[in-house]
Amino acid sequence: MLELLTSETPNGWKVSILLEELGVPYTVTPIALTDRVQKQDWYIALNPNGRIPTLVDHEAGDFAVFESGAILLYLAEKYDRFIPADAQARSQVIQWVMWQMSGLGPMMGQATVFNRYFEEKLPSVIDRYTRESQRLLGVLDAQLATCDYLVGDYSIADIACFPWVRGHDWAGVEIDGFPHLLRWHDRIAERPAVQRGLLVPEPPSAQDMAEKTILQGKTIIA
Repeated sequence: MLELLTSETPNGWKVSILLEELGVPYTVTPIALTDRVQKQDWYIALNPNGRIPTLVDHEAGDFAVFESGAILLYLAEKYDRFIPADAQARSQVIQWVMWQMSGLGPMMGQATVFNRYFEEKLPSVIDRYTRESQRLLGVLDAQLATCDYLVGDYSIADIACFPWVRGHDWAGVEIDGFPHLLRWHDRIAERPAVQRGLLVPEPPSAQDMAEKTILQGKTIIA
């Protein structure tokens, strides 16, 4: 059995989408980032970086995999799906996964932080990360100008990039000028497995939220 320790972030959704696409059984352990569960000793023992997601393959001696791109590669190779057999095509898929990990994810993440969460608004910083995010989205758009997916058939390259593109509004980055990217986004968003993966971990019930609020000593306003 596979166990996914995750939260509601693009990096977490990359893995849950792939697991849903694979159709393999897995369990989910939600990690409350605001409670800093990811920094607790038991979690650090699985993931030295203290971030989500983490995959534990209990069928392989409780083997733990951290870093979302590494998890995508582990699962694709374990089940021999969503990654080409041809060496050059396989390399191209891995190149796009690495590109997302080193470029698109970090830049979109910083755009999100400074556009939405950072208390002090720093126009030059916001402009830097927004422009770089748009440049990277333009790279995707150019790649998709003559093909339906990033490398041949639908693969972990597409799965790696999709949640970050999907979150462009939250990051404050416009994509209206990228027609090929929009077409690709809409095609992937229609996949049932993608829709299921975006619901992982399952949103807490109203009762769960009420109990947590009471425990935190806050007033609930209906």
